[in-house]
Amino acid sequence: MNRSLLTSVMCTILLVICTDSFAQKYQDGLIDKTVALIGNDMVMLSELESEVQMLRARGLTADKSARCEILEGLLVSKLFLVQARLDSLTVNENGVENALDNRMNEMYSALGGEKQVEEYFGKPIYKLREEWKEILSDQSLIQEMQGKISAKIPSLTPSDVEKYYKNAEEEDLPIISTKYRIRQIVLYPDKESATMRVKEKLLEIRERIVNGEKFSTLARIYSQDPGSMNKGGELGMMSKSVFWPAFSNAAMSLKVGQVSQLVETPDGFHLIQLIARDGDMFNARHILIKPAYTDEDRAKAFDKLDSIKNVIIADSIPFFNAARRFSQDKKTSTNGGLLADEYTGSSYFEKDQLKPADYNVLKNMKEGDISDPFESLDNEGRNGNTIYKIIYLETIIPSHVANYKEDYSVLLDDANAKNSATAIDQFITEKQKTTYIVIDPLFSGCNFSREGWIK
Repeated sequence: MNRSLLTSVMCTILLVICTDSFAQKYQDGLIDKTVALIGNDMVMLSELESEVQMLRARGLTADKSARCEILEGLLVSKLFLVQARLDSLTVNENGVENALDNRMNEMYSALGGEKQVEEYFGKPIYKLREEWKEILSDQSLIQEMQGKISAKIPSLTPSDVEKYYKNAEEEDLPIISTKYRIRQIVLYPDKESATMRVKEKLLEIRERIVNGEKFSTLARIYSQDPGSMNKGGELGMMSKSVFWPAFSNAAMSLKVGQVSQLVETPDGFHLIQLIARDGDMFNARHILIKPAYTDEDRAKAFDKLDSIKNVIIADSIPFFNAARRFSQDKKTSTNGGLLADEYTGSSYFEKDQLKPADYNVLKNMKEGDISDPFESLDNEGRNGNTIYKIIYLETIIPSHVANYKEDYSVLLDDANAKNSATAIDQFITEKQKTTYIVIDPLFSGCNFSREGWIK
């Protein structure tokens, strides 16, 4: 058996080994090949291996099964692209540029900077941007095509939704999680005093660094950033867009080895030491200290909240009015303390949408109960700031299978999603039948999720 025939046989038997071999040759600039024809379009080994590299850069495994899944995804994409071009759909250029910047920043952060990205992919940054922009532009067209398919589905009327609900098996209907509607009265601790204590501490630490103590040693002792404190405060080479603007601006203005003045962000107060800078990327150490509050602050707030609760229970004032009068949370006080999702406007919250401290109190309450004072967090910064509060449990909607009377909007969304999925699935099936498709024998052993690829 000659060498080329032996290679072909071994490739068919050991797909993952062979594709790795082809990938290595491709990366070394020696070979690329067509692994599938679909209409007038081709799927190249380089396309597939680019997706494999992306998976690995994200810390995921790319074995034989993953390659088969990637190939099938590329085949489906080609079907949508062919039709999108026939229909003269246009790319969302702004969306593509934003997605490209996000991908570049993700790779910079994952691999450690521009140089490391170039080394990993074996290509200069400008070439990667060109290739990834083309991929993301294709994805934009695919989304436009899928949207066009979904848009052709007739709008559902209430009677359509009712019919869908009545004909569906119970196990196929959405499960509505337990939901809570709550009001709160919030007090903030004395931030000015706590801030002053933090500033004094960080200025003392900065003076010690200037006098010769190691930044990394002091970061291990004092920093309150759990992600970097054990690494001497080092963050790793990251895009400046990852951080709060005040933090990035301060870090980028430093010389290597220089220590910043105090920097305030929604996370707290920082000292920053620049390690390296590369374009819009930088590596730095930092020491984060957050304003901390004393037992006296807590006791003072709890005493006031207890007094407010006692007045409400004595019917001297409704909770709604008490919240408007006493709560220091501006987002909820004007609405009588009612919590509402800032994105959807909904005033009903599931367990996972609540702060852990809030749910730990709430889970033992009944409708109409007012809690004792407790410590929680607001929604500012990455993790929130300390607050003290009491909550009033206004309504509980127990977990249940969606029903037409109470959950019409949920059923409407579910029915629309299933109709869209069915329409898109039918589109793929029809295009498979009418499109010329040839797949390299190298992938003939793939267990594709759809039939019709191998003809």
